[in-house]
Amino acid sequence: MASQILPLELIDRCIGSRIWVIMKSEREFTGKLLGFDDFVNMVLEDVTEFERLPTGELKTSKLAQTLLNGNNICMLVPGSEGPTS
Repeated sequence: MASQILPLELIDRCIGSRIWVIMKSEREFTGKLLGFDDFVNMVLEDVTEFERLPTGELKTSKLAQTLLNGNNICMLVPGSEGPTS
């Protein structure tokens, strides 16, 4: 029988490692997950923010830390460095 893991357990296992967060908007973030709460609000450090411009270009910004609102998160990709193009 396969073991079952709940979504918050999976996110908990990602604390201290890199994660790629895709938002509902045109923004994406990669960084080291420091923590999260029951609403999946997240604190990331050593962050790279990616913003897809209307022209199709990918604008990047570096941040020391950021707090992401869980309501705006679309998808999480553990262990990823973000978009490649």
